[in-house]
Amino acid sequence: MKLEDIRRDYLSQQLNRKDLAEHPIDQFERWFDVAKLAELSADPTAMVIATADKHGRISQRVVLLKSFDEQGFVFYTNLHSKKARQLAENPHCSAHFAWLPLERQVAIEGSVEFLSDAENAAYFASRPRASQIAAWASQQSETISDRATLDAHYQQREEEFAGQAQIPLPPFWGGIRLRPDYIEFWQGRASRLHDRFSYALNDTAEWQLSRLQP
Repeated sequence: MKLEDIRRDYLSQQLNRKDLAEHPIDQFERWFDVAKLAELSADPTAMVIATADKHGRISQRVVLLKSFDEQGFVFYTNLHSKKARQLAENPHCSAHFAWLPLERQVAIEGSVEFLSDAENAAYFASRPRASQIAAWASQQSETISDRATLDAHYQQREEEFAGQAQIPLPPFWGGIRLRPDYIEFWQGRASRLHDRFSYALNDTAEWQLSRLQP
C-alpha cells in the first residue's frame, strides 16, 4: 500500500456546542476520564510538550501529566534538561494529547511557571524509590558514553542511599506548570469535516468558546 493511500474515516462520535462545559478544564476532565476508562494504552497521561529556545528553535518530547486543575497542567523533570532550560529562556509552550482510538485530540497553549520546593518535595516523596534514585543518577539531556556507565551511576546512587528510608529531593529536579490561555478540543468526523472548538482567554480573563472550521 502506498503511503498516500493510508487513511481512514472518523465515524464514531461527534462534538456539539451544547455538550461542552463552560470551562475548558471541566471539559478536559470529562475527556480525560473517558480516555482513562477506555484503557487506550499503558500511558493515558502521555502528552507531547513543545518548547522553543531563545532563537525560536522548537523541540518536542513526550512527558506524563501528573496533575491538573484550574491553575494548569503539571509535569516533572530534571531542571537541567533541555526542555527546562528552554522554558527558562522562553516560558511558553504547548501540550498535545492524542487519544486516537477515541478519534480525539486536545491541544493546549500557554505560559509556564516552576513549582515551589515544597510542591516538588511532596510529589517526589510519592514516587517509587527506583524512580527517585534514577532522578539522582541521570544528568538528563547530557551525553554519556554507553549504557553501562548510566547503570553504574544508578548503582552508585543506590548504594549511597541504601541506609536512608527517605531519599532527598534533588536540587535540580522539579515540576513545571503549564498555565493555559488557549485549549482546543478536536473530534474526528466523516469526510474530514471534524468538530473543533477552542477556548481562549480574552482581555477580561474570561474563556471565549468558539467553533473552528476543520
